[in-house]
This record gives sequence, C-alpha cells and structure tokens, in this order.
Amino acid sequence: MTTAQKYEFTGVEKINIFGVTVKQIRATEDIPRTSVKKGDLGGWIESEQLTNGDARVSGDAWVSGDARVSGDAWVYGDARVSGDAWVYGDAQVYGNARVSGNARVSGDAWVSGDAWVSGDARVSGDAWVSGDARVSGDAQVYGNARVYGDAWVYGDARVYGDARVYGNARVESREHCIVVGPIGSEGVTATLFRTKNGKHILNVGCWSGTLGTLSAEVKRRRESWRADEATQDRWAAQYKALKALGLATVTAWETTEVTI
Repeated sequence: MTTAQKYEFTGVEKINIFGVTVKQIRATEDIPRTSVKKGDLGGWIESEQLTNGDARVSGDAWVSGDARVSGDAWVYGDARVSGDAWVYGDAQVYGNARVSGNARVSGDAWVSGDAWVSGDARVSGDAWVSGDARVSGDAQVYGNARVYGDAWVYGDARVYGDARVYGNARVESREHCIVVGPIGSEGVTATLFRTKNGKHILNVGCWSGTLGTLSAEVKRRRESWRADEATQDRWAAQYKALKALGLATVTAWETTEVTI
C-alpha cells in the first residue's frame, strides 16, 4: 500500500486516556475529495506511520476535529474520521466510510465502502461494517459480526458473535436481532433480524429466508444429511426450536412501526 501522506504535525500534543501521546495534524496540500485545504488543521494521530511503514492516514482520507487515531489503526482511501470519534487498536477505516460523533472503532474491526458509524456507536472485535450500512445511537457491533448492504443498526441494538445483518435490516433494539449457534446439520450460526417493513429475515449459514420457509428448507436438506437417525432428529429439533423462538419474537416486530 502507499506510504504517501498529505499532512504534517503542528507541534501540539495531548495524552489520551490510554496514556498514549497523540499529535495534531495539518494539511500540507489540498485534498479536494474531502474538502480539505492546504493549511487546514486536522485531528490527532499517534504517529505518521504504522509499524509496517505505511502512512497512518493515506490517500485522500482525513482526520478532523478532536478525532483520534492511535495504536496500529489505519485510515485510508477517501475515508473521514471526525468529531470526537476514536479509531484505535488494529482497526481500519477505508473506502468512502465515515466515523463521526463520539463513535469508537477498535480491535480488528473494519469500516468500509460507504458505511457510516456515528453517535455513540461502537464497532469492535473482528466486526465489519460495509456497503451502505449505518451504525448509530448507542448501538454496538462486535465479535465476528457483519453488517452490510442497506442495514441500519441503531438505538441500543447489539449485533454480535457470527451474526449477519444485511439488506434492508432495521435493528433498533436488542430484541430486534437474535443470534443462535452453532445449530443444525452444519453447526452454523442463525441470525434473525427485523427489516425495514417490520418483517424479518432469517439467515442460517449460507441460507436466507423467513421463519415461514424454514421447515420446507429443513425437509429438503434432510434428504441429503449423512448421519444416524438420532443425530438427524436432534438437528431437526434444533431447527424446530429456532422457529418457535423466532415466531414468539417477531410478533411484536410486525405490529411496531420502524423508526429512525
């Protein structure tokens, strides 16, 4: 990757809550794609380069306001980190992504594409937020979770584990996303989440559908299961329990207006 950078240090420093010294940056040239002019003051970063020699902020990316980038975190492409946001650990923010407000992106998390992380949202662990996804409010995305497409995760929602939330998902509270696993014949994770129209999507491994179509899919797949009868019955019982849990949960979703 490129080591090019378009900033210099101003000589002003501060110590963050982790005891790490971060330094204010200033643009050394215009960056039209992010509306930055030469001489504009930027945010705060720990060092010019990462441990691998790449520029910590590269391409047409920019860090502004009181935002801070530290650890081995990397901001590149056309990405922007602004407000009081922090990006740290080994996190990456790239593409046309935006991290703003009081948001935190940490661990090995990635925010990419046209995704936005704002408000007091947290993205951590090995989580990915991409596409046109939005994570805001007090929402948290962590573990190995993936949020993508036109999905919105907001309010006090939690998306975690191996969850997959995508499409027109609208996850506003902890009750709007259920993660169960390992489950069934493939030992995969099942994710049930609310959608824009107050309906739902059920994702089980590589299959995606609804609670209403789950039984038919299980019946179809059972024809190719390679296990003794007792094991097959156990797998079928797990899917049946998943459906019962899901039906008991989504009833409230379908009578509640989706807000944002």
